[in-house]
Order: sequence, then C-alpha cells, then structure tokens
Amino acid sequence: MAPKIHFDGRPIWAEVSLGALAHNLRAIRRYVNAPGAPAVSAATAKKRPRRKVLAVVKGDAYGHGAGPVARSLERAGADWFGVTSAAEGAEVRAAGVRAPILVMTGFWTGEEKSLLEHKLTPAVTGLETLRWLERAAARRRPGRGPIGFHLKVDSGMNRLGVSPEEIPVFARALADSPHVRLEGVFTHFASSDVLTSDQSDEQRSQFALALERLNALGISAGIVHLANSAAVGARPETWADMVRPGALLYGYHQFYDPPERRAEMELKLPLRPALSLRARIVLLRDVAPGAAVGYNARWTAARPSRLAVISAGYADGLLRTLTNRMRVLIRGKFAPLVGTISMDLCTADVTEIDGVKSGDVATIYGADGAASQWVSGIAATLGTVSSDLLCAIGKRVPRIYVA
Repeated sequence: MAPKIHFDGRPIWAEVSLGALAHNLRAIRRYVNAPGAPAVSAATAKKRPRRKVLAVVKGDAYGHGAGPVARSLERAGADWFGVTSAAEGAEVRAAGVRAPILVMTGFWTGEEKSLLEHKLTPAVTGLETLRWLERAAARRRPGRGPIGFHLKVDSGMNRLGVSPEEIPVFARALADSPHVRLEGVFTHFASSDVLTSDQSDEQRSQFALALERLNALGISAGIVHLANSAAVGARPETWADMVRPGALLYGYHQFYDPPERRAEMELKLPLRPALSLRARIVLLRDVAPGAAVGYNARWTAARPSRLAVISAGYADGLLRTLTNRMRVLIRGKFAPLVGTISMDLCTADVTEIDGVKSGDVATIYGADGAASQWVSGIAATLGTVSSDLLCAIGKRVPRIYVA
C-alpha cells in the first residue's frame, strides 16, 4: 500500500522503515552480547562490559538517508557511527546526532578543520595523516585536550593502514605528537564472507601482531574493532570490543561461501529489510505482435500485449543491466520488465494482470500483499552485493520515513 504523500515531481519514492532499522540494530546488539559470546578486552570491560556497536552510515546510510537514519539509530542505542569523509560526518552531526562518529577511511589534507569543528574522530591510516592531524590539533586554542583518533592497521587487504612492521615508526611519531591521542585500533577484512578461505585468519594474526607490538611499546590500543557485517554474522572470534555492521543494519546478510551459511545466519540473526522502492504507472499502452519496445528494440511483443510505462529508470537506481532480467510487483502479482531500462522510465508487461490502470503502484523492492521482492534477490541475479543496489538509488528519489 502506497503512503498518502504529495509529490512535487515524479511519482517515485523509497519508503524507509525506522522500525526495521531499530529492530536490526537491537538484534545485532543482542547477538554479539549473548551469553557465551567472546568477552570484550579487560580494559574495555572495566568501563563497560557490553560490546559496542558502530552503525555504518556512509554512502548516505547505504542510500537510506544518513541524517534521519543516524538519528533513529542513536535513539535505538547505537554507540558509534561510521562515515567516509568529514562532509558525511558533518551531515550526521547536523541531524542532531551526539554520539561519536568515526571517519573510517581517514581524511585528506584540508578536511582537518571540519573534523575538529564537528567533533569527528578521524582514522589515521599512515604517518602522513598523523602529522596532518597533529598540526591541526596544535593550532587549536591552548588548553583544549588532545584530539582522539583510531589507528587503522593494514592486516592484509593492502589498501589503507599502517602495517605491523611499521608500528615502531608509528610509535615514535605518536610520541612526538602531544596534541593527539590514540583511542582505538582497527582493521578491515577483505574476505570475511568467504568461510572457505584462510585469508581472514591470516589477517587476524597480522592484526594481533600489531596489537602486541603496540603493547610492548607501552601504548594502549583503546577500543579494538575488526568485524564488518559478514564477520558479525559468522566470525564471533573477531568481535573484539566493538563491531561495525553496515548491510546488516539495513536488513541484509552477505552472500557467504559456502552459500548454505546464509540461511544459517538468517535463522540466528533475523533481520528486516528497511527500504522499499516504488513508482507509479504513468501510462498504459496496447501493442500488436511484432512491436518493439524501448531503445535498440531489445524486446519484441510475441502476442497482443498490454504494457505499463513506469516512472523509474537507471537514474533512480534501477540498473540498466537489469534489462529483460527483472520483474516488478503490480497489484500483488509479478510483471516482467520488458525492453531496455532507460534513464527515467521502464516498461512492464501486464497482459496477465487484470484491472491494471494508470496510477497503480509498481513495487521494485518491497512487499505488495503476500508477494515480495527484496534487494538481495536482485543483487544475486547480478552477482553483486545488496549495498551496490541500495547505494545506486538516486538522490532525486524522495525518501519517506515510516514507523
């Protein structure tokens, strides 16, 4: 059922369930703090025995809308938030969020002022960024305390971070940086969803080596965190002091290898997809056999057909690669999309659905009556991840927040 909303533009919208988001966060928090779960570190346990949850809201909260989502998740108990840039962090702060915000991929020179202004916690990903942060912190008004940061360790993904071998050099640079303070250490897994690979175990070993070297140099690691969504689901040995769910928050488990582990995770950690994407039929058209539809005539009617033109295209997030490979829900029944998906429109064959009229709702992702179709199923068709499709939903699609 479409919400009663007024459109100033095209009739397409995404419904975001704040209730589903809160449910998913609480389910994750219970799961990683259940009886029998690995203990948090001794230092963390003294302050707070409960394992923390950092809610990842980068990429406009995976297309759900960073400000409203973060505000709702803070009310539901999120301890930290994760973003990619100072600008993303500033947007979350502008929404009224007061919880700590980690800029997970570090920062580029020029972002320091915004980091400090909005009280964001940067990731230091190398010696250069440590020096940038120290200079910015030193320029602040005297008497203010040091700026906290989290150190990112490159444990084998070979992107950002300080390697275990570089820890002694980092320690010397930190000793020469009195205006900053190490508050956490983390790493990122490359293959935590691939349970048939040893890569994550190798990364854990490298990360442990980095922690040992910090400890040997008398440096407290602070909050230790490793687990992304797949590791939250399937690798409890990585949960440490805090976990960093992304896709899980929005209702989606990873596609594990082996595949049967996904069903197991869905039973252990039941989630609710938070986003539905819908658009209205703007025109109905009857075509004769042999009539071609859309660009490049990639679909031709084999029979007299009734077609519904829908106000959704690839600029809205309905990827062009789904041409002739996807269905939408209309009046609780599936209708195949036919012809090339264009920037602003797509076309469904509704010949087999009775009573369709202009103005009816086409559900691209979501439920319609007893039938449903979610992002994960379409992602599987394309061989990609759910977040790829969620982040593709265009800015021109209004987000409607529902309970």
